[in-house]
Amino acid sequence: MPYKEKKVEKLYYSIGEVAEMLEVPVSTVRFWENEFEILKPMKNKKGNRLFAPQDIKNLRIIHRLVKEEGMTLAGTKKKLSEKWDEADHKYEITESLANIKSMLLDIKDSM
Repeated sequence: MPYKEKKVEKLYYSIGEVAEMLEVPVSTVRFWENEFEILKPMKNKKGNRLFAPQDIKNLRIIHRLVKEEGMTLAGTKKKLSEKWDEADHKYEITESLANIKSMLLDIKDSM
């Protein structure tokens, strides 16, 4: 099996990097930050937002519910306030399955 380098994880990501990861405009990330209490990015002296990996995970959960499952913001807020653990668990499962699929496709391509 070919050697793969592990992705470099940064401690903090800029709002532009986060928007690029989620494939949404920067304004959408800013809007979600104001709408969802769970999102609390740090701000540097200039006022630039710095998102930790946990913030990005939370944004990915919100993104999946709003963009992929088609929930409204009000519905997403309600679901996350009541069943955060369930949403977090589903996110973990989805990420694991995506990683497994990627690994299997790599194996298939190397054959």
